[in-house]
Amino acid sequence: MLETFLQDFKLPFTPPDWAVEETQRRIVLLINHVLMQESQATARLARQKGRTVLVQWQTLSFKVLITPAGLLDLALGAGPSDLVLTLTEPSPLALVQGLVQGGKPAVRVEGDVQLAADVNWLTDHVRWDVEADLARIVGDVPAHMLVSNGRKLAQALQEFVAQGRKSSSASNPRPPTATPTTESAP
Repeated sequence: MLETFLQDFKLPFTPPDWAVEETQRRIVLLINHVLMQESQATARLARQKGRTVLVQWQTLSFKVLITPAGLLDLALGAGPSDLVLTLTEPSPLALVQGLVQGGKPAVRVEGDVQLAADVNWLTDHVRWDVEADLARIVGDVPAHMLVSNGRKLAQALQEFVAQGRKSSSASNPRPPTATPTTESAP
């Protein structure tokens, strides 16, 4: 029921363009912060400078330009993209469940093969060290406690999702298939 609701859920209004652009700029800043922690990631991206990547899901799209420094910038404009990544999962609930469980969403890839390989490498090897960033703000011990509790919460969510899948498959068993019987007439 929740999945049906989320699949059909539409915002009661369209956010203004400036709000969408500002949100995308904040996402680019966060991604760049994570990329700057890994020199090999920025080196890989620097080889792809000037290329654009478009990520889309349903009606949402996010286009970035790779800078000479190996970082990202928001790409404004409607020109063609060198790489288009389209998330194919229609359900936001299923998409979030997959991410919480540590999986990658199903993606349709179109465009430059080498750029796609570099983006795939980034998704496999670059991770945000949240604890180190929090430690700079609140100190080592509180940061460790926050991250530890966050991991416990994520694990509890994973178990909850797994139980939900088990119970939904148990409550909706497949109907038995009818086997043809032959009756003999007296």
